[in-house]
Amino acid sequence: MHRREYQLELTINGRKIDRVIIDSHYEERHGDSINDELILRLVKQLDGKRFEPEKELGPYEYFATDKLALDDKYYKLVWLLEKEKMYVGVVNAYRR
Repeated sequence: MHRREYQLELTINGRKIDRVIIDSHYEERHGDSINDELILRLVKQLDGKRFEPEKELGPYEYFATDKLALDDKYYKLVWLLEKEKMYVGVVNAYRR
């Protein structure tokens, strides 16, 4: 698996974010209905909002945001924030 990085300015949980790192994991099962462009559109919906982590492991806070709507379809986004870092890591994304 590999990761792709994109520049994107957001504020999530009051933190300034300057990039998104997308893990290729989603391509295994959802590559036919999800792509990086769609994921970036979903991530933009997180801007200006606050979320509670589902769990914390070391410096990472993991989140699962359900029912994000795009083009009359709903998606779930699994993502993380790393303490003291300025990026959003996308672990997985899929259609609901």
